[in-house]
Amino acid sequence: MIEKRRAHQIADVLIEALPYIQRFKNKTVVVKFGGNAMIDEALKHSFARDIVLMKLVGLNPIVVHGGGPQIGQVLTKLGKTSAFVDGMRVTDSETMDVVEMVLGGLVNKEIVNLLNRHGGKAVGLTGKDGDFIRARKIHLTKLADEADASEIIDLGYVGEVSSIDPAVVDMLGRSDFIPVIAPIGVGDDGRSYNINADLVAGKIAEVLKAEKLILLTNTAGILDKQGDLLTGLSIKDIEDLIEDGTISEGMIPKTRCATDALKGGVGSVHIIDGRVEHAVLLELFTDQGVGTLLRRASKG
Repeated sequence: MIEKRRAHQIADVLIEALPYIQRFKNKTVVVKFGGNAMIDEALKHSFARDIVLMKLVGLNPIVVHGGGPQIGQVLTKLGKTSAFVDGMRVTDSETMDVVEMVLGGLVNKEIVNLLNRHGGKAVGLTGKDGDFIRARKIHLTKLADEADASEIIDLGYVGEVSSIDPAVVDMLGRSDFIPVIAPIGVGDDGRSYNINADLVAGKIAEVLKAEKLILLTNTAGILDKQGDLLTGLSIKDIEDLIEDGTISEGMIPKTRCATDALKGGVGSVHIIDGRVEHAVLLELFTDQGVGTLLRRASKG
């Protein structure tokens, strides 16, 4: 028999979650899965349970995953050294083969299997399936040593999203299936391109007019200069925080992705701490949440 106090605590949790479940029923939620949550066994299983529960209570979760550390491990075993420019892996033809094998095969199928083991019906995809993620090559221009001179850096098969055909993902997401997407796109030349998973998640959320985009990170969220968590931020707030240096380095592309998604019609974006077990459920279905909530405009 459940002890009375414990029973009340369980009931309180369920009652708190009820209005959120009602509000988000039949809504699409795109979740970018990455960081520690993809490596730690307990976190992997808690994430899988969160996604399956979301589906069971009527939401339409779509998972987009990264896999940088796993790609790096395989390249190291093959004796190949990775080079990075502005956080992007220089990807020659041989490296792209490894990226496709790891992202589209090993990592994708592991996540699919994990979701299925916890009672879901997951289907793995890359952007090449049905040509649903079209990509174009990124041309990176940087200042050279000489004053006022610039140089074009060839990153190889690193791309950005040029367009997304939502038909396949929308069909799966609105059925009993949970789409699990590896961020590989296809160019007009038929070549594969490695695309940042945050960007893919953001663009898919835009095209599907998702209710929410959730980005799992290895931080508590967006922090102020004193290290305290910020939430309820608007697009203008984000721009101001970048301008004054509060948001810097690796958080800048993540917040740019978030604001682009908001401008593209996504209801809200959540940058949450993937190191917390059941972070997705806590952010979606509790009043407190576990990360930073971003909206198009400040509330009130």
